[in-house]
Amino acid sequence: MTPTSACSSPARSLGDTGITPLSPSHTVNDADANVSEQQTCLVVVAVDFGTTSSGYAYSFTKEPECIHVMRRWEGGDPGVSNQKTPTTILLTPERKFHSFGYAARDFYHDLDPSEAKQWLYLEKFKMKLHTTGDLTMDTDLTAANGKKIKALEIFAYALQYFKEQALKELSDQTGSEFENSDVRWVITVPAIWKQPAKQFMRQAAYQAGLASPENSEQLFIALEPEAASIYCRKLRLHQMIELSSKATVNGYSSSDTVGAGFAQAKEHVRRNRQSRTFLVENVIGEIWSELEEGDKYVVVDSGGGTVDVTVHQIRLPEGHLKELYKATGGPYGSLGVDYEFEKLLCKIFGEDFIEQFKIKRPAAWVDLMIAFESRKRAAAPDRTNPLNITLPFSFIDYYKKFRGHSVEHALRKSNVDFVKWSSQGMLRMSPDAMNALFKPTIDSIIEHLRDLFRKPEVSTVKFLFLVGGFAEAPLLQQAVQAAFGDKCRIIVPQDVGLTILKGAVLFGLDPAVIKVRRSPLTYGVGVLNRYFISADQSVALGELVKRSYTPAKPSQLVIVINIYSSELDSVSFITDPGVKKCGTLRLDLTGASGAAVPTRREIQTLMQFGDTEIKATAIDVATSKTHLHLLTSTLTVLSLPLTLAITRLNFSREDENSQG
Repeated sequence: MTPTSACSSPARSLGDTGITPLSPSHTVNDADANVSEQQTCLVVVAVDFGTTSSGYAYSFTKEPECIHVMRRWEGGDPGVSNQKTPTTILLTPERKFHSFGYAARDFYHDLDPSEAKQWLYLEKFKMKLHTTGDLTMDTDLTAANGKKIKALEIFAYALQYFKEQALKELSDQTGSEFENSDVRWVITVPAIWKQPAKQFMRQAAYQAGLASPENSEQLFIALEPEAASIYCRKLRLHQMIELSSKATVNGYSSSDTVGAGFAQAKEHVRRNRQSRTFLVENVIGEIWSELEEGDKYVVVDSGGGTVDVTVHQIRLPEGHLKELYKATGGPYGSLGVDYEFEKLLCKIFGEDFIEQFKIKRPAAWVDLMIAFESRKRAAAPDRTNPLNITLPFSFIDYYKKFRGHSVEHALRKSNVDFVKWSSQGMLRMSPDAMNALFKPTIDSIIEHLRDLFRKPEVSTVKFLFLVGGFAEAPLLQQAVQAAFGDKCRIIVPQDVGLTILKGAVLFGLDPAVIKVRRSPLTYGVGVLNRYFISADQSVALGELVKRSYTPAKPSQLVIVINIYSSELDSVSFITDPGVKKCGTLRLDLTGASGAAVPTRREIQTLMQFGDTEIKATAIDVATSKTHLHLLTSTLTVLSLPLTLAITRLNFSREDENSQG
């Protein structure tokens, strides 16, 4: 990996690195000729790397109608489905990988408290990539014991774990050793992630050995709501719940409670989980068959960390998809409910105690949040009986040592009337108290969707597909149904927690299913020309932008093309507010001695976009030397992952006269 220091000035010692335009840019659509050739593979393996839980699924390319979900995970929680495994990782005191998922959590739980302080336990760390504004390869994560470790190292460990698990399962199933070169990997990411986060995930996958910069096409990045959309195309009537339906669907009607209907669906999934093989018929599902050319629908991916929303339009006769509005969303995942519970504990027991307890008894804190997770999933709009949350003994004991009185005394003095103390050593929460913990997060989701539905592109949608792990929550289902049931038909897939995973497999089998995407950002380079494709403009799969430049001086040894981005579509100068430098494309001009080099040396750049990632290539026409690296600040990767636009931005006004 290129050292971080090299990225800030990649050619400082080589003199002038500037460029000037040689010819106007022109945009071509060359999807057939220029989309990178897909690697031939025997199997597609998709990894759904979630904030709270993760898993993988696969399909052999000769049997694309069969999607196999990973083997049953060891461990699990009472009352919690283990379709996937928790996104938890444990490192030894020497910072070596020990275990992942249930195995990591259970081992950490069994450690003596004094010993646990030496081990590095991390959970729900994916959100760090979304919330860190200056993400780099050196960004740290904080373990439960307060120690820091490189985020890249943790993500690479996790992906390497899934790689080893998947290859072992494939080898066991086929009866022969399965090589990584036989696999096309797909990793899911939120569509609203900024480009450095997507690049970070690709770099972690390279470090984990899933693919390499030299063989980048072995790895695909799938956008989570897009993957869900692809799978929803295949839904049959028995595989879904229509919340807004007045007619009977799946044996129950809208007069039934949302929770009761979903409980039936979960029971159906549980009974059919042993084989863990799902048949995806090579036909369009019944709901999908009702869509006509130009019909619109919304996919709301409600996960642990984020809510991701995309708007798609059907294109017949092939059933390809067109993105109508750029992906939106925010940090409105189910973690928000956990944060509200933590705030409630702080109100009852004191923020100072809770912070100390998390540091001094990290394993017990994990136990407490596991107990809350189980009760959280039992919350429902029509629930009348209280929910009991077990407090670990070490919580009760440590609180008495910390405060000098009991937790029961703290509850009596807290003025929190809706939480009581049970003689069995539990917090007893009323249903209203539990529902109140959901309210801020659900309100944020509903308000975001209301804003989206006010957009002209979204005002006439026919369906709303609610997917993701948080979509299992009856409280969220009821809120979405109440707010939008009169505007569109609201569909929840039965196996809602696996929707993205299965869709990611289908995407890996046919990456060209999304034909047109919307650019979330405006992108450009600092030259004087103003040809552009702006933010929120439609870009077709495989569309190219070609540009030609020439070195500012004939004696240059290197040129550096700086790339800038903005959320606005009407920017003119790289010093305008909101314009940020996000990448650098560097081309070495040495090595042409002895060859006839034209006075106006042509450097041609190609940028291919409209896919989930954008790829950039610079070619020195005189020497045919090609450079594929695209850097974002201190990140070094082969491609710039996003669905974006290409624009040319001017230099600042002060620099206009000095740029040739």
